[in-house]
Amino acid sequence: MFSRYQVKGFASGFMFSLLLPVLQAETSERAHVDYAPQSAQPSTSPAQGSDKTPRGRDDKQPTEKGAKADATSPSVLTPEQRLTYIIGVEDELQISVWREPELSTTVVVRPDGMITLPLVNDVKAVGLKTEELQNLLIEKLKNFVNEPQVTVIVRSIRSRKVNLVGEVGHQGTYPINGDMTVLELLAAAGGLGTFAKADSIYILREENGKKIRIPFHYKKAVAGKSENVVLQPGDLVVVP
Repeated sequence: MFSRYQVKGFASGFMFSLLLPVLQAETSERAHVDYAPQSAQPSTSPAQGSDKTPRGRDDKQPTEKGAKADATSPSVLTPEQRLTYIIGVEDELQISVWREPELSTTVVVRPDGMITLPLVNDVKAVGLKTEELQNLLIEKLKNFVNEPQVTVIVRSIRSRKVNLVGEVGHQGTYPINGDMTVLELLAAAGGLGTFAKADSIYILREENGKKIRIPFHYKKAVAGKSENVVLQPGDLVVVP
């Protein structure tokens, strides 16, 4: 027979075995609740990353647009240059007479410096500015047209050329559509030859009907100690 104390011990052990699973379940639930906020924190980082992605794309868009932007090529002559440009041999000119399509035409300046137009025949164009040629044609057309309005446009510049001979990479004729120096011309020609006399280079230029000789000091010009001569149409550069 069991004593009263033994019965109480068995009853207490039996009740504890029944309550143990319940306590374990509550403990696991509390642990899950405590852990849930911590696991939610990493989920916010993808959202932040997704916010940065469109910003990065937006930042790249101006760069891509700038890379795709086409550089507009300038016209042969700007309006300011048209008033100062001197017409030369082989230049292509567009002559437009307002409301007179039969008199409007495109011409090339001949070697004698003349151009030929309907009604007015030969007109000397070499040595004139476009504005001067316009005024000349207006005067000549007054005998045929009531209040003529003439526009002269240089379509192609072919008269601005310089010649290069001597000990260089490539001798020949070179066009100059802007300002060109002797060093730039020599660079375009492939540089000096092996046996070139760098200190004896000179430019032959015609001024007032006479040929003048302009010395060019190559080594000093390269070092920035001498003038890098700006070439003019018709110049002849000689490299001994």
